[in-house]
Amino acid sequence: MKLITASIFLLNLLVTIAQSGTITGRVFNSINNQPIEFVKVQLIGFQKGAFSDINGQFTINEIAPGIYSIKVVGDGFKELIIDDITVTNSRSVEIDFPLEELVFEQEEVTVKANPFRKVKESPVSLKTLNSAEIERLPGANRDVSKVLQSLPGVASPASFRNDVIIRGGSPSENKFYLDGIEVPNINHFATQGSSGGPVGLLNINFIRSIDFYSSAFPSNYASGLSSVISFNQKEGNKEDLIANIALGSSDLALTLDGPLGKKSSFIFSARRSYLQLLFAALKLPFLPTYNDAQFKVNYDINQKNKISIIGLGALDDFVLNTAANEGVEDTDQRELNDFFLDNIPTQDQWNYAIGINYLHYSKNSNQRFILSRNMLKNISQKYLNNIEEAQNLLLNYSSFEAENKFRFEHTWRKNGYRVMTGIGYEYARFQAETYNNIIVAGIPTEINVTSNLDMHKGAAFGQVSKSYLKDRLDLSLGLRTDINSYASSMLNPLKQLSPSFSINYAINEKLNVSGSVARFNQLPSYTILGYRDNNNVLKNKENGLRYIQADHLVVGTSYLTKFDAKLSLEGFYKIYNYYPFSLNDSISLANLGSDFGIIGNEEVSSTSEGRSYGLEFLYQQKLFKGFYCLVAYTYVTSEFKTKFNDYAPSTWDSRNIVSITGGKRFKKGWEVGFRWWYSGGAPYTPNDITTSSLTQVWDINNSALLDYDQLNQRRGSSYHQLNIRVDKRISFEKLSLNIYLDIQNVYNNKARTAPILLVQEDEFGNRIIDPNDPSRYLTKEIDNLSGIVQPSIGIILDFKITNRSKKSS
Repeated sequence: MKLITASIFLLNLLVTIAQSGTITGRVFNSINNQPIEFVKVQLIGFQKGAFSDINGQFTINEIAPGIYSIKVVGDGFKELIIDDITVTNSRSVEIDFPLEELVFEQEEVTVKANPFRKVKESPVSLKTLNSAEIERLPGANRDVSKVLQSLPGVASPASFRNDVIIRGGSPSENKFYLDGIEVPNINHFATQGSSGGPVGLLNINFIRSIDFYSSAFPSNYASGLSSVISFNQKEGNKEDLIANIALGSSDLALTLDGPLGKKSSFIFSARRSYLQLLFAALKLPFLPTYNDAQFKVNYDINQKNKISIIGLGALDDFVLNTAANEGVEDTDQRELNDFFLDNIPTQDQWNYAIGINYLHYSKNSNQRFILSRNMLKNISQKYLNNIEEAQNLLLNYSSFEAENKFRFEHTWRKNGYRVMTGIGYEYARFQAETYNNIIVAGIPTEINVTSNLDMHKGAAFGQVSKSYLKDRLDLSLGLRTDINSYASSMLNPLKQLSPSFSINYAINEKLNVSGSVARFNQLPSYTILGYRDNNNVLKNKENGLRYIQADHLVVGTSYLTKFDAKLSLEGFYKIYNYYPFSLNDSISLANLGSDFGIIGNEEVSSTSEGRSYGLEFLYQQKLFKGFYCLVAYTYVTSEFKTKFNDYAPSTWDSRNIVSITGGKRFKKGWEVGFRWWYSGGAPYTPNDITTSSLTQVWDINNSALLDYDQLNQRRGSSYHQLNIRVDKRISFEKLSLNIYLDIQNVYNNKARTAPILLVQEDEFGNRIIDPNDPSRYLTKEIDNLSGIVQPSIGIILDFKITNRSKKSS
């Protein structure tokens, strides 16, 4: 400890020269990209600022390293505030300010800036986080997926996974967009047919902000059922080549960004995990290794045309640690290790997404052309007793998914109207080879099929928005339809109509009331669409598979305080129809998606119905005098019909969810933050011990079958956890250093989840036959506890490699 204190003291002594940073940027009309001159760009609370020049450019020099908010004011335009701008010596901060033109006489009304983003098309159920809020969240460990769990309506599962569970919906109901380009998944070791995984894929250094929609989705985005999450990326530095090295508890990442000429810039990162070394040392039964790369290139052709290219890719390897029990004397730990070794398959997975976004500005409109491709390759295998011999093969699954997409959007704004229209086209391919020994209705069944599927998809969408009563009343009407070539019934655009209507009324400058009603349609996963039986028949097509449908109703109110804080309260109600219903297990697939493997590779019917409803409360305090805070409370009920046609809790029915995040920035670069969260116990289905104990069943399944006659009739324990993070930032002339300590689950709380069923073994490891019934094994249930203390130390270096800005000055 003395060594650490001395080191920090020495580093502070080394900062002997006056340090300062720079903010540069451009102010322009948001609809046509015309530069706006004589706009005042002011650091809030400081006597520093600048006016934009004839090209809309501005520069603010000699800014002490720290966190700032900026207010932008120009005649004839709405004021704009951007919070939490981090200034360092290692790089100039570049920010563009798109301003919205006023459409009424300025002397009649004053439109004041709002630090919280307001979108007319989505006046409810939209939350926005900036880069500083994303990076500093305690317990997230710079993982974007975990950051989302701090928001209202989002459940935090008592496990190490990043499943995004929103308003009682499954993880498969979310859509992700990166700079307007759809990305199917944002996690490593993705669950195919869903969207979760244990480790986030996106590099936090790329993210400028996150727009989180839990309803009232914009019509140009392919509809999810629970959320649309839009990640807005930064552009590379236009002046200097800058490197960022981040060393965390599980991986090492390198990020580079800088200019590629006068009109172009780039940002690139690569990351390699060493989590497998830690897991091996902890004697865990599995060893995950992940690698990823990400890039973005921007090219400003001229003032009216710009293009950006993005890419994202991952390579994941998940193997078993068959030596996990070597040297382990704890009997309970050995039993758990054996259970996971007997049941978890190995997995090789790689995926990528790449896209081009071309934007053209006209006088009162802009046009956007988006071309993208994404692909997923997934290989999973499992052998009896982990002996890789042909006669021991239980599972051999290999699949390929690829989507090639085009989307055109035209946005026009005049006389207060904002009209957006567009079309989309997609060509998709799915291939799967499946060999699997499973239990169906208590009977051992062998599946050996190959499936190939080609699909064409089309979409048309539009949205009209207008403000009335001097910008106090906002109305928005949207419409979307999707079609595809999978089945003739899916070619009827009327069956997949997704209308939406939103309203917001400002009672005064502080208080708003709003609401929305909408219908959304989502195509089932490719694993469901491409499932074939042993006769090579597309069974789910034969069963009349449909788009899944969700109707949303949301009402809410919000209040802005004078201290840059917002309070909001929303009530929501969702009704599900045509959800896939498993014909093997007689349950809705809405209950699946929080585990590894494949979801939906089975026969289903589009007959499941469900509902989700509840309340959300949010208090969000932007950085104010060094303090920040976010308090979120959600009450949610999530239910789906069982095979008996009555409602039962879904797997995501957590009821009460609380998240409290706060912190304080001190002088000399210190910051302390915390997050405490609570989640009600999640429902689970008890083990079917009678069927599972049969020798012919257990020898194939190696784990319990569930008693779906009692679907989700039991609950795990409630769970709460405290995370703490301490940061120390030090600025040098060309380098900034951030050292942080992050501790998850400080008081080592544990959640009790569904018990694990094991077969009893003798001292030699042989399974014990039930002496009263030779067709069965003797079994026992053991506790399944989740939650450990997870401390981690991280180091982040940010420094200039070249300094073109200094040479040119």
